[in-house]
Amino acid sequence: MVRNGARTYGSRRGRGAVLAALAVVLGLLAGFGQGPAPAWGAGGAACQVSWVGNEWTGGFTAQVTVTNAGAAVSSWKLSWTFAAGQQVTSGWNAQLVQSGTAVTASSLSYNGTVASGGSVSFGLQGTWSGSDPTPADFAFNGASCQGGSGTPSPTPTPSPTPSPSPSSSPSPSPSSSPSSSPSPSPSSSGSTGCAGAGTVVCSGFEDQSGSSLSGDWTVAAPDCSGAGTVTVDTAVAHSGGRSLRVNGQAGYCNHVFAAATANVAAVGPVVYARYWVRHTTALPADHIAMVTMADSADGNKHLRLGGQNGALQWNRESDDATLPAQSPVGVAQSVPLPVNQWVCVRFAVDTTKQSMDTWLNDRLVPGLHDDGVPTADIDQQWLSRTAAPRPVTLDLGWEAYGNGADTLWYDDVALGSAPISC
Repeated sequence: MVRNGARTYGSRRGRGAVLAALAVVLGLLAGFGQGPAPAWGAGGAACQVSWVGNEWTGGFTAQVTVTNAGAAVSSWKLSWTFAAGQQVTSGWNAQLVQSGTAVTASSLSYNGTVASGGSVSFGLQGTWSGSDPTPADFAFNGASCQGGSGTPSPTPTPSPTPSPSPSSSPSPSPSSSPSSSPSPSPSSSGSTGCAGAGTVVCSGFEDQSGSSLSGDWTVAAPDCSGAGTVTVDTAVAHSGGRSLRVNGQAGYCNHVFAAATANVAAVGPVVYARYWVRHTTALPADHIAMVTMADSADGNKHLRLGGQNGALQWNRESDDATLPAQSPVGVAQSVPLPVNQWVCVRFAVDTTKQSMDTWLNDRLVPGLHDDGVPTADIDQQWLSRTAAPRPVTLDLGWEAYGNGADTLWYDDVALGSAPISC
């Protein structure tokens, strides 16, 4: 099960300011149901740190944003300790070194300069056993973020589902990567609506009058047909009273989908999509697909979002390339799909150059990040084809190539030319 959380560390001068800040944050968090208020240190702090975590059994990712409360710097190091012995396995936008429980993240050539009051972001992935507490002893260039001098900038306002939103440095989000162009992950407003300019698919299946698809959706088997069914369900829904139910069967060629009848070919230059999904069986070791889109830039072969080795992956039908690579290191950069609960999946595909990103519950998945620059175990194999994809269809369902059966539901589906929140 994925557990998300965000904590902020820093300080303000004076008891009155501290109490006021805490009152504001507590009020916001009480309204949004985000859990305990951020912890603040005493006295002036050298920095302020936001740690936005995404956790599953035995693993986690974190998006870290550091605000410099002191003088401008041309390079930086952020250090902390893991109280429960967590281990860093990879990172992005910083060089990470761990010795025992002590971790240091150092700036890279392109993000060392941070102005006074400016911010820089980086990310990391790791493993844990027993517990996974958020670090609380950050130091910026050797000065404690719970002491030192300087006045930290105001605490970012929490949102119902925080999303990694870098401020001044490249990050694995397609918007801020040096070679990518999709816009930043939009913060969730808690709404499942999707009507807006540039949106061509916006469906909660409430317009479906019976159990068989009609109107905006039709049953399809893009590659080959076999066992499996797609129906409109009135017993399980993320919102409203209807959803799309897929009974996916194991075995090669058991492919069944609901195909959107809307014209997707004109969406762009970045194709943004969002859907809520609930499934009952953990992703199998064998390859499966849940979303397929015909790619007109690749002979209408399908661009497929699904899973392999128990984790989410993209797969390209034309050459069977995957994102991330299916090595142990590559698979560790992705995440499983939680079962027996509704989760929000979003992705952005640039049609002008190689650039893709995918979010699970508004958390960027590091292994599903293609920025056009080959990275071993992530997008090195994917970038063997340099042409940008051009999705022209949208299909939701289940595609098996071996073992792996599942019953799953889709709801609140959207696709368009602008970012769509969860």
